[in-house]
Amino acid sequence: MSGGTPVGGGYMRQRHSQGYASSGDDLEDDACSRTISLSPSSPKTRKWIEVLENLLWIASAIFIIYFGDSHSNFVYIIWHDDRIRRIPLYVGMIGIGLIFIFLFYTSTLACGIRKSTENWEISSTSALPFFTVLGIISFCLFCFALWPIWSFLTLPLMFTLFMASMVIIPYLVLGMLKPQTELFRTD
Repeated sequence: MSGGTPVGGGYMRQRHSQGYASSGDDLEDDACSRTISLSPSSPKTRKWIEVLENLLWIASAIFIIYFGDSHSNFVYIIWHDDRIRRIPLYVGMIGIGLIFIFLFYTSTLACGIRKSTENWEISSTSALPFFTVLGIISFCLFCFALWPIWSFLTLPLMFTLFMASMVIIPYLVLGMLKPQTELFRTD
């Protein structure tokens, strides 16, 4: 690094010194003027273990949905079984629907905000505690509604379905958004 003065055993950069302005050593300051390409030609590489974990969650969810209670599939049980407590099930579905609407709204809002991130931070973080509590309440309501069918297995069943949805939803939401080909770094 060039253009530093000794301070406490180390060097401190001085941005306005002659040595700093003429040197090409420090490439960090040029980072904000370079563009990053997010095109499909340079995808983010994933480790094989992450892909295997995602496939395991999805396969487990498909198994749960297809086999249900070993007599009928999960969807048929949800709509036609008399053992299910209907009011908590419907209230939990309304809660999950509200969360999906919020996620869709904020993801499309984020696509429209390019220059300033202040509006994105305000809109997403101000409602985050509300939707976290709503998600926990919906999870508990689903467990309460489905407890007569699977008893203690309801908790791992619901958690598996939740994790599979967390693996699948980013691909569904991000697939609808228009990809940006060039972004400017702000660091």
